Amino acid sequence: MIRNLDITALRSFVAVADSGGVTRAATMLNLTQSAVSMQLKRLEETFGQSLFDRTGRGIALTASGEQLLGYARKLVAMNDETWGLMTNQAFEGEISFGVPHDLIYPHMPAVMQRFAVEFPRVRIQLHSLYSTILKEKLRRGDMDLILATEETTDPGGEVLASDRLVWVGAKNGQAWRQRPLRFAAVNHCIFRRVAVDALARSDIQWESGIDAISDSAVNAGVQADLAINVQLPSAVPPECEIVADNGALPELPVFHVNMYIGNTPRSVLAEHLARYVRQAYCHSDVMAAE
Repeated sequence: MIRNLDITALRSFVAVADSGGVTRAATMLNLTQSAVSMQLKRLEETFGQSLFDRTGRGIALTASGEQLLGYARKLVAMNDETWGLMTNQAFEGEISFGVPHDLIYPHMPAVMQRFAVEFPRVRIQLHSLYSTILKEKLRRGDMDLILATEETTDPGGEVLASDRLVWVGAKNGQAWRQRPLRFAAVNHCIFRRVAVDALARSDIQWESGIDAISDSAVNAGVQADLAINVQLPSAVPPECEIVADNGALPELPVFHVNMYIGNTPRSVLAEHLARYVRQAYCHSDVMAAE
């Protein structure tokens, strides 16, 4: 007898497997924990097999669960793609999405791809600008959704992640030992002021190591060990590394990755895109904890 799979239950199964727990999965899916637990139980009853090993402190997949996971991902993705093609024709046009350059990777490519599958008739216009510029554009109504790196969070903002800034230099570099310290950052970068203020409080003399208006040029100079700069740990370029200064450089403050949805005619679409951004950061937090 042919039986049909429950896509809703499979979606909950994938969310729990990805997030590492029922609580986080429920948050991602905007469901109650009991609803997610019931869907998992129903799925296990359907197959007559245990999909999760609940004997430890956390939730781990059984061999049957591992076998199902790949198929479940494909089925949920196909369901979403089909739904998008058949029901979202009313959504057309363009949505403006602003992201600072240091937040593009690793999450945004997958986020935009998922959105494009769900809303194939909507074009994402990506704006990679500094947080201060993006917030001004949001205030003017020129942006539908933005991310910003900030020390505080304005009303209406949602904190996606928080981390302390770090000093970044070339791999095995020595530029951080020089005095005056050669520091590099583009003028509009908010981290520049924070770093310079921290150096001043520590009475560390510094000078501009690179004169550039491009972040890629600054990164190239840092990679060449001509200067150091500051970044969020998640944005350290692969060819550079966090400086192991053993306290020789001042501690830097914590910054937040904030998300803001604009008050525009496309706010409904912005909410859908924000959901994917939120899920990406939620999943990232779980991976970091593991």
